[in-house]
Amino acid sequence: MQQLVLDIGLATSPTLANFFAGQNAAALQHVQQAVVDTGRPLQTYLWGGSATGKTYLLRAVREAYRMQAARVGWLDPSVYEPPEFDDGWAAVLLDDVHLYNPAQQHMAFKWFVNAQTSRCWVLGAGDVPPADLVLREDLRTRLGGGHIFALQPLSEDECRGVLRREAQARGLVLSDEVVDFMLRRFSRDLGSLMQLLEHLDRYALQTQRAITIPLVKSMLETI
Repeated sequence: MQQLVLDIGLATSPTLANFFAGQNAAALQHVQQAVVDTGRPLQTYLWGGSATGKTYLLRAVREAYRMQAARVGWLDPSVYEPPEFDDGWAAVLLDDVHLYNPAQQHMAFKWFVNAQTSRCWVLGAGDVPPADLVLREDLRTRLGGGHIFALQPLSEDECRGVLRREAQARGLVLSDEVVDFMLRRFSRDLGSLMQLLEHLDRYALQTQRAITIPLVKSMLETI
């Protein structure tokens, strides 16, 4: 059965504290340390499939810097006119680099060069290892010139653990049948699971109903 990805946006800001690491504990620890360890240049590249949490981690890093009143450079394939590098940036975040068009690749390379001069952390993410990226060579080699982490998707048991932990934190009760339905029907990446739970929480509160499979189906009809 094909799993659905809901185009409902991130209801809450991702945070490093809420990232369920699973087999990606080393990558999470590295990223957490890099956020607080300023003053030395770093470059990091995360790669993996669509359900491994790459974008969630980059957005969580952006949020961590925002909480410190620090600014970052952000580039993903939806940014068609990237700005010039800003010396005030604390980090450069390059998401979904495998989808960059030539203009975005050009600007990403310029950001890389300036970041190294400014001793600014560069954190990139893509769906394949640096050696397999179909990008201009100077950008590809720089993406592969630092710390590289291959992210693994959450197992089914880990997905269940995330859903139950977050549901409990919200005061919600998810039956085994509801969890089974959610994992069969929806993308298992962390961001999608959190989006779905956020909307279920709101919809259950609005309708004053317990979370059941019929409630989930009813909620989908309103999106």
